[in-house]
Amino acid sequence: MIYSLDKLNEMAEGDDDFINSVVAVFLDEVPTDLELLEQAIKDKDYGNVYQLAHKIKPNVDLLGMEQTRANALEIETLGKKAGSGAEIEKLFPLLKNDIHQVVSELRKDFNL
Repeated sequence: MIYSLDKLNEMAEGDDDFINSVVAVFLDEVPTDLELLEQAIKDKDYGNVYQLAHKIKPNVDLLGMEQTRANALEIETLGKKAGSGAEIEKLFPLLKNDIHQVVSELRKDFNL
């Protein structure tokens, strides 16, 4: 399991509806943002790369996905630098794989 609900449980203070809501938002938004990020990388639209990585970062952080958050942060930072396309293209598959794995695990773990 590459996600952890520790941070979310601490914030929720026993409110299962809050946890379910955050998980539902993650499942609804993050895969779409990931697809848009992939397209922005292909289009070399680095302003959009920056914005989408920035948007993904807090979502993976809430689920305790530290390495995924680090990759999103790195992509976000590289999105602000000219000539960083090759580095972004190396990092993106790691981000994509982690997110796909967590989406699958969350759907199974939360029966969604």
